[in-house]
Amino acid sequence: MAPSKYGILLTRTWYYFRIGYGTYLTFLLGLVSTATVVYYLLVKSVPQLHDIFSSFTRFIVIAALVGVPLSTIIGWLHIKGTSAMASEQDIMAEANPYAYKLQPGYLREAFAPLYLEMLSLLKKIADRENLITSEERRQIENLEKMMTTLIQGGYVGTPRRRPLAQQ
Repeated sequence: MAPSKYGILLTRTWYYFRIGYGTYLTFLLGLVSTATVVYYLLVKSVPQLHDIFSSFTRFIVIAALVGVPLSTIIGWLHIKGTSAMASEQDIMAEANPYAYKLQPGYLREAFAPLYLEMLSLLKKIADRENLITSEERRQIENLEKMMTTLIQGGYVGTPRRRPLAQQ
């Protein structure tokens, strides 16, 4: 059952809300909240720290000078220096339905039909010239079936996890 246009609008709106809230709003609120709590509950109550960070502004400047490079290094290590990013990408590929089907748009509307037509024409030429074995013919016919399935919006292969609507 295809989702209604209101269902699609609702899920897209929910996605945009989560990105805006989770990535930007909570980041800023969390940063300000953490800095305020650390300064007023920790720094002000420890005399040695209060001597170093005599004002909230000074604390913010020093925290930014240390925190931004440190966070950048940790982010770089996450992406380049460990297997964490590769694992995340594996999980995203497994969960992405477009890893097993064609994206809507030019791929499904133009390129896939073009490839299917070229495959069909090449099979005809190979048949006429007696260049194809029965095994190669079966492989080409299997490819034609898969391309047709993809053009019609279906899946090819076995996704590890399909969306609930497809199960």
